[in-house]
Amino acid sequence: MELRHLELLRELADRGSVTAVAAATHRTPSAVSQQLKTAQREAGVPLVEPHGRGLRLTDAGRLLADGGSEVAAAVERVQARWDAFRGAPSGTVSVAALPSAATFLLPAVMQDLADSAITLRCTDVDLAEAEYAALTADHDVVIAHSLTSVRPAGTDGLAVVPLVREPLDVAMAADHPLARQESVRPQDLVGCAWIGVPRGYPFDTVLQAVERATGATLDVTQRLRDNRLIEALVAASDRVAVLPRFTTPVGDRLVLRELTGVAAARHVSAVLRPDRAERHAVRRVLRAFERAAGAAARRHVPPPGFEPGLGRV
Repeated sequence: MELRHLELLRELADRGSVTAVAAATHRTPSAVSQQLKTAQREAGVPLVEPHGRGLRLTDAGRLLADGGSEVAAAVERVQARWDAFRGAPSGTVSVAALPSAATFLLPAVMQDLADSAITLRCTDVDLAEAEYAALTADHDVVIAHSLTSVRPAGTDGLAVVPLVREPLDVAMAADHPLARQESVRPQDLVGCAWIGVPRGYPFDTVLQAVERATGATLDVTQRLRDNRLIEALVAASDRVAVLPRFTTPVGDRLVLRELTGVAAARHVSAVLRPDRAERHAVRRVLRAFERAAGAAARRHVPPPGFEPGLGRV
């Protein structure tokens, strides 16, 4: 059983196509196909099968792909112990993060790592919740979010480290009639014009919860991704929007009001491949993210019953 074949099968499981595996591993698609044929011949059973215009793993291929992930994690654990024996963690750690979470996490993380021998390579990515898991194929740490669970959709089989639970508030102009209230209820929002996010993005879950609670259909006039743009439009109009508490600037033109009666908070988590989660440098970066998240939570009033207990799930 060749370890390189297990790694190849795991890459196919993660990336979904021979073309994607070839691009990620700097090989030609024909070379990848040839190696898959060799692996299949040595295994003595079919490991892949035609699917549409491409290939997919058989049950046997999936079993070996999962085994490849276990082997890679074991190797990284040994490497991490060796790195710890030799000294402080070092190297490059790649991070992909949704911008609204990176805004309150990355500055503190970079300060935390300033005196270390670790270099962060950061990418900001704004995607639908279920699309963040795929980023773990090319990044050591992925900062994602979910309104329903500390484990974002699509992350089965990946390591997930819960970081913080952030309240989501209703943003409105300071002269909006609802701004006179300390908090708002779902029924208060039925007649409002909304600026929402694209369907599939976590914040849209709050609007759906308001509709379920009231039986009404909300008037969503725009669906936008950029929080700064949404803030500007809300501050200059009678529209309302759901925005995160930790990074939304409030003042003379824009205010936030707590939404009661429905779940209105998001879980921000770090998502990783199990083997990369074992790396000495990656574990050091995760500790920095945990400390940054804890500090952010302490600067704001947490939801009732929230305790910043962190750990991998």
